[in-house]
This record gives sequence, C-alpha cells and structure tokens, in this order.
Amino acid sequence: MTMRQLGLSIYPDHSDFEANKEYLELGHKYGFTRIFMSMLEVQDSVEATKAKYQKIVDVGNALGYQTIIDVSPRIFDQLGISYDDLEFFHDLHVAGIRLDQGFDGATEAMLSYNKYGLIIELNMSNNVDYLNNIISYQANTPFIYGCHNFYPQVGTALPYDFFMKCSKRFRDFGIHTAAFVASQVGNMGPWNVNDGLPTLEMDRRLPIEVQTKHLFATGMIDDVIIGNAYASEAELAAMAALNRYQVQFHIDFVPEVNDIEKTIALTPQHFRRGDMNTLVIRSTMPRVTYKAVPNKPHDNTHEFKRGDVVIGNDDFGIYKNELQLVLEPHADTRKNKIGSISKDELILLDFIKPWSKFKFLD
Repeated sequence: MTMRQLGLSIYPDHSDFEANKEYLELGHKYGFTRIFMSMLEVQDSVEATKAKYQKIVDVGNALGYQTIIDVSPRIFDQLGISYDDLEFFHDLHVAGIRLDQGFDGATEAMLSYNKYGLIIELNMSNNVDYLNNIISYQANTPFIYGCHNFYPQVGTALPYDFFMKCSKRFRDFGIHTAAFVASQVGNMGPWNVNDGLPTLEMDRRLPIEVQTKHLFATGMIDDVIIGNAYASEAELAAMAALNRYQVQFHIDFVPEVNDIEKTIALTPQHFRRGDMNTLVIRSTMPRVTYKAVPNKPHDNTHEFKRGDVVIGNDDFGIYKNELQLVLEPHADTRKNKIGSISKDELILLDFIKPWSKFKFLD
C-alpha cells in the first residue's frame, strides 16, 4: 500500500483562475497533494482549452500536487485527440488521465504504455470484470490507478456493500485507489445539481473529517478527495489533522472525568484484544501500566450506551483502569463512564477488529 493522500477538486470551466489558485495554495498549506480536475464539459477551442487548463495545472505542479484530469470519449472527439497519442494531455502537464467511461480492455492496457508515462486512472464504481479484463491484456499496472465516481444527486451515491465489492476488485490487484468526500459548504461541481459530491451515500451529510476517517478505515482507499469546491479552511484543517492510518475517535469527556482517566484515554496506543467479544472493545494494557493508580467510582450507575467510553474503577479488582468502548448497552457499577464518542463516529466502531489499533482525540 502506498502512503495515503488528501486531494481537492477544481472545475476550470465553472470557475476563475485566481479563485482556484487561492484554493490550491490553501490546500497546500494543509498538506493536500492530489488534484482531481474535471474536463467533461469543454466549450472552448483546442488551444484556448489547453492554455486554460495548463495554467492552473502548472500552479498545482509548483505546489507539489499530482493532477489527474477526468475525460470522456466525447472530449477526445471534441478536441480531435487520438487514443494512440496522448500528447495533448502531456502538454497540459498533468500526471494522468481518468477515463470516465471504459473501453474494451485492450485499449486501456495499451494506454498504460503511453510514451509520456501518464497514469491511466479507471472508474472504480462498477462491480464487473472490467479490471480483470484490462490486466489480462498485460497492462502496465504501476501506471493503472482506480478512482470511484462521485454523485451530485442526493440518494444516488453508492451503498456501502456495493462500494466494498467494487473496491476489493482493485485492492486485490494492488492498484492505487481513490474516492470522494463531500464538503458541507462547497457548491461547485461539474453539473448544475450539487447536493454534495461523495462516493458513499451514507457519508453525504457527515462532517468531512468523519467521511474521510470512514473511507480510510475501510482499508480500500489510498487517496481521499473532496468532490465539490470550495471546501472551507476549517474543513481542510479538520481533514489534515486526522490520523490517516488508524481510527482516531473524538471523545467528549464527562465533567467528572479525572486526570488518570484522561491520561488513559489520550496517551497509550490502544488496540483491541485479539480474543474479542460483542459487548465491548477492550484496551487492556492501561490496567497494567496504571495498575497502582487509584480511580474512585463516578458516573457508574446509569446504563452504558453504544459509543460510551468506560474505565474500570477501584471496585473492579484486576480490571481497574482497563479502558473499554461500549458496543452493546449494559450496566456495571465497577466501570466509570469517562465520555462518549461523537454520534457521527459510531459507524467507525465496526472497523475496530481484533488487534486493530485506535486512538482518542479530545
């Protein structure tokens, strides 16, 4: 697996150069390194199109971005470009092209050997033998990437199970993958409908950092790209701050939480015990590390709910100071509720498998 990246989308045919430049500079400040650029709706001449796109691509390149441009067969026809010669895209200074629609397998495989070393990115949002077909034509796999679609119309993005099946086809071949999250403030996309531009329907209205955590947690996605423009600086900062390699829950502490409980939650590298159960996710090392530290009972008389974080108190014997994340409601006065994870992040609990690593953020 390659290092995970964050990306932005820009739409040169619906925006002006200065606004895009400012956005790319802001993204660069927060460590974004990929650009998805749409070229599905060109209206200008070949030369004017080339000049407009090249100008903004060059800004991205100077900032260290990798730009992949989204194209359709119609654009090839409109601009008089042949699949045998990708010089037009080479002249744009992009790193690669994303084929919005597929061909016959042999064409994609041949494209992956283009003399310019351009990445050929495939549409991942189909659960068919498309990729196997391309690979069977001896494609140049280091130059084959995958990227899911995004869906401007509410209710039309991918359901989770289908997303996983589509993604697994690419993951099984070790292909570099990408998918989209939706900004809650961006209102620009390639079309005149924009209810956000996510890949997963269940993510559409979630805070952008939770969407991002979700895609990374699946283990199927290398790069997470914001589908709509322009995301807010707060959204970029939230994405930049998250851990790309393990689930990091946001914890809301109860008022009575004590110092040792805060230390136990925020300091160790948590991992779920290998011999799992369905009641709680157990992080057992803190009970060893903090064995000698007292922990008086508090917030221990109500039923614990899914997403609550509890720690064994002084009445729990050997289990004192063991941290647990609640999966099923239960009551136990030997445990103190120290806080709960955000409601939006409850979907992430399913990704904490036996031995999974996880952390908490205040």
